[in-house]
Amino acid sequence: MSSYGYAEGLLRPAEELLSAAMFALAIVMIWVLPELFLLPFWWRVAVTGLLFYFFLIRFKQGLDVLSYQKGLLQLPFWAMSSLDMPVYKNKLFLGKGFLVLPRHAQRLYDSRQIWAERYVTPSKLYHFARKMEAKYEGHWIERFWTGSQVIKKAGRFYALVNLFLNSVNPVKPLPPVGGDTRMHGVGMEDETDCLLPMSARAGHTLVLGTTGVGKTRLAELIVTQDIRRGDVVFMFDPKGDADMLMRMYIEALRAGREDEFYIVHLGYPDQSGRYSPVGRFGRITEVATRVAGQLDGGGNSAAFKQFAWRFVNIIARALDALGRKPDMASIQRYVTAIDELYVSYCVKKLPDYHPKAVDLVTAFESNVNEKNTPRHLQGRSKRVVALEKYFGEYPVNDDVLSGLRSAIQYDKTYFDKIVASLLPLLEKLGTGKTAEIISPRHTPGDERPVVDWREVIMQGGIVYVGLDALSDTTVAAAFGNSMFADLCSLAGEIYKFGNAPGFGQFKPRNIMIHADEFNELIGDEFIPILNKARGAKFVVTAYTQTESDIEARLGSAAKAAQTKGNFNSLICLRVREQKTAQILTSRMATVTIKDIVPDTGATDNPGSDSGFRSSNKDTLQNKEVLLINDNDITNLPIGQAYAELEGAKYWKLRFPLPSSVGDEALPESVQILVDGMMEKTQAVKDSNEWLNETQWFDNCIADAEKSLSEEELETLFGLENRA
Repeated sequence: MSSYGYAEGLLRPAEELLSAAMFALAIVMIWVLPELFLLPFWWRVAVTGLLFYFFLIRFKQGLDVLSYQKGLLQLPFWAMSSLDMPVYKNKLFLGKGFLVLPRHAQRLYDSRQIWAERYVTPSKLYHFARKMEAKYEGHWIERFWTGSQVIKKAGRFYALVNLFLNSVNPVKPLPPVGGDTRMHGVGMEDETDCLLPMSARAGHTLVLGTTGVGKTRLAELIVTQDIRRGDVVFMFDPKGDADMLMRMYIEALRAGREDEFYIVHLGYPDQSGRYSPVGRFGRITEVATRVAGQLDGGGNSAAFKQFAWRFVNIIARALDALGRKPDMASIQRYVTAIDELYVSYCVKKLPDYHPKAVDLVTAFESNVNEKNTPRHLQGRSKRVVALEKYFGEYPVNDDVLSGLRSAIQYDKTYFDKIVASLLPLLEKLGTGKTAEIISPRHTPGDERPVVDWREVIMQGGIVYVGLDALSDTTVAAAFGNSMFADLCSLAGEIYKFGNAPGFGQFKPRNIMIHADEFNELIGDEFIPILNKARGAKFVVTAYTQTESDIEARLGSAAKAAQTKGNFNSLICLRVREQKTAQILTSRMATVTIKDIVPDTGATDNPGSDSGFRSSNKDTLQNKEVLLINDNDITNLPIGQAYAELEGAKYWKLRFPLPSSVGDEALPESVQILVDGMMEKTQAVKDSNEWLNETQWFDNCIADAEKSLSEEELETLFGLENRA
């Protein structure tokens, strides 16, 4: 085996084993037939010792070649329970892997050459074993070839027997993770733990990967360490992953932080905590921004969005002046009943304007009729008309009142058209039991906690937010973006006053924000968290599928590029979009590899003794290739990734499979929530079967229509149902 000066030559027969066998034979001959060599005893010891040393060297070199070739065809199984998860104070464990170097690019290139096929493709025996599995599925022969469950009644020794059979089975099947096994096999000898410094993580991390390749499992790996490290953890989960919720609670329980754990889930209001998206604000204008920010502001909708913002701001200012906390329910109520808020504000403030103001308004109200009511106030109550007449004759300097009056003075039918875009959003957020979560009321007997980001951060809390996006995408996006706007406002406060204003010195905490299905959540509210909240110790880890998802969500390629530019670390699992893979590879430098080009020729030489002249030579050429190309990323096995960490360090990673060994039992309230989430997930997975059953039912109806008369069909289904 040559050194790595030009070519390693690992894809070839292990010739070293032959020379090792010769060394072993020489040792045996010296000791069995010493008279042939005429060596004294101590010379025999010295010579055989030297031969044994060379035997070990050549034997190891031969085994290394075989081990490398075997590693190209296998995916090592690796499961880890959270009990065994390494947790570091200043580092993040990302799994096992190796730093990708030019020699790995050389090995991968060599493995894809035509002459290397015999070393990188499974044997005929392997393919025969897979055929036997398919042919005798469920039979003992199939269990023999898989190497599992051969002995069902081995009792206490079953696990040991099963492990032994799996280890000695030469044709055991690969795990069902797909992908190209060679990409990790080229660096198995260099594999070590990948540890990302927390200082590098502060620049935020983007995780890319198509559906079902391990993004959520990687999130479990990272969240587990964040919880056990003692950081503040916020998990935003649009689809509602039951395993993620279960993992977070178990880790909080294991770390002794179960009292700091909160669940906010739109799909399960009875088991959920409560949170008001507009309940906490630094400036009153933030309320209108969080509500109207969810409306479409493109094209002709921009004017309606601005009007909705102004109108919500008027309501929020009036509620604040009345000493009432704005929430979604009250905003929804007064959008359609602004008269009620106007009257309530005036009733409270009239005595402050003039001692006899109430009497004057009462007198005006008694004289109001249809003839003396201005056209723009028609349809309003007599009290509103009287108040407008009073303020027309006795003007006052009150900004809040001026805003309310400007809303009142719109024609009622015109006003209803203007706010038509706002009402559907408010109704979605304020309908049914969801309203109890978004607009919390402090009522006796309701023990569901009310989540406040400031308080959670002060006590070092853990929050799981399930947005139930599969049921209602609009509500999920609006609720999530309102949370992000709240967090962005809080980041500004932390910049100015620290984590706990008014409480003296308080140790700053890392605030770990995990956003699964990032494309469902990202908006204008989230971008400032990425590019401005680092000083407030906000650390974002975002998980999404493709670059196009971000661009489609934001509606602008420039905003998508701005968002991607704020992530300093990138972890890329298998993706299906070439453009997404190029996020990692577009900035990558090329490396020089060696390509051996064989050259064989023959030349006629008339008149000579041989009659021809032949030549054979190998030419070593330099070739420029990317360290990692796009196709490598699109062909990754499940649970493996390429990562750009700490600037320009490229790692090939594999993540451990989750194991529930040693997990604590969940309390009943959390178990009910987890079971419900799992049932909903299973319902989605069974949707194809449901469609098949629906098709079968449609076929039955079609057959019935062919065979039954019109009267019989009418009796069976009814004319309305058939229509």
